[in-house]
Amino acid sequence: MSTAGGFDIKAVREDFPILGRTVRERPLIYLDNAATAHKPRAVIDAVTRYYTQMNSNVHRGLHELSEKATAAFERSRATVRRFINAADEREIVFVRGTTEAINLVAQAWGRAEIRGGDEILVTEMEHHSNIVPWQMLCAQAGARLRVAPIADGGTLRLDALRDLIGPRTRMVALGHVSNALGTVNPVREITRLAHERGALVLIDGAQAVPHMPVDVRDIGCDFYAFSGHKLFGPTGIGVLYGRADLLEAMSPWQGGGDMIASVSFETTTYKRPPHRFEAGTPDIAGAIGLGAAIEYLESLGWAAIEAHERDLLDYATRSVAAVPEVTVLAAGAPRVGVVSFVMEGIHPHDIGTILDMQGVAVRAGHHCAQPLMDRLGIPATARASMAFYNTRDEIDVLVAGLGKVREVFGR
Repeated sequence: MSTAGGFDIKAVREDFPILGRTVRERPLIYLDNAATAHKPRAVIDAVTRYYTQMNSNVHRGLHELSEKATAAFERSRATVRRFINAADEREIVFVRGTTEAINLVAQAWGRAEIRGGDEILVTEMEHHSNIVPWQMLCAQAGARLRVAPIADGGTLRLDALRDLIGPRTRMVALGHVSNALGTVNPVREITRLAHERGALVLIDGAQAVPHMPVDVRDIGCDFYAFSGHKLFGPTGIGVLYGRADLLEAMSPWQGGGDMIASVSFETTTYKRPPHRFEAGTPDIAGAIGLGAAIEYLESLGWAAIEAHERDLLDYATRSVAAVPEVTVLAAGAPRVGVVSFVMEGIHPHDIGTILDMQGVAVRAGHHCAQPLMDRLGIPATARASMAFYNTRDEIDVLVAGLGKVREVFGR
């Protein structure tokens, strides 16, 4: 079965073993990809191969297993560099995920650079991971956290954001794609605005990299963070991209093995990036699995993925919005991957529970974006989030499930 994306969706789905299972004696309809995506067999095999054929620590061993593990680990770093078009492999730091990447910058860069009266600018649509680390830094340094508002339609108000970038703004931190709404932000334009006024830019790319090609040099950002598990890779692995000159100037935020050049009780010197920021034994299997996930994604081709996902998102938006008493949020905004909605008089948790009984997995809640929910005047949404392995038929099952929700509540 071919799709609008030009690839064989049946063959693609067969690459993901979990998609063949049942839930509540029904075929699994997995629409929770913004929380975590499933893993293709290529990733599972790569992780298994590491543990069964080369399990060893990296960088510190002279024996064959360590050399093979190190080569595979660093090959994944090179794959990530190519994937986001960074200039140098030294700009790719392996971390646990987007959350750790942002905390790393807030501490390793922020502790040295942020002073009382300085400002950090975020937006109303940020995930908590791109709010709390900056709040913590502001509290430590006596700085001020400022917030760029969104319009009622779920897009950033660029006029207001432009006005908020002032002489005291040191960092603009924002999501490339909203995890709660799917809104795509014009990060290249925002980066240009920030740089014109002397501010750095950190982009939370966790929800962008599974859906679109990302070129950090074209965007021009200073830092870019994303997680492996949303990119069809393992959990517990992620990436911080940082401009080489910035990473070179930053002190480590964690100390331990492998990030040192020399240690004595009097003083310690540190390795150059990226190893300066990778204290201790890394998630070797996770990094190798992430490299395999990227290679799998690239084998499908971005043109095919984007065409299929555009068709799927348009179909899902129309279909869900057609259900009586349902409102799709940010329906007119440029979006990828997400249909976030509310149903009049019915809590999203009830929607999620009833859909689960139909074998449909969605996310219900504030999606770690409580300030955004406050701005929208709602406690939570139900969120159906899609990947390239989802189909129109699955959206039809979702819509039928929403009909069941209405039936349960006597609508």
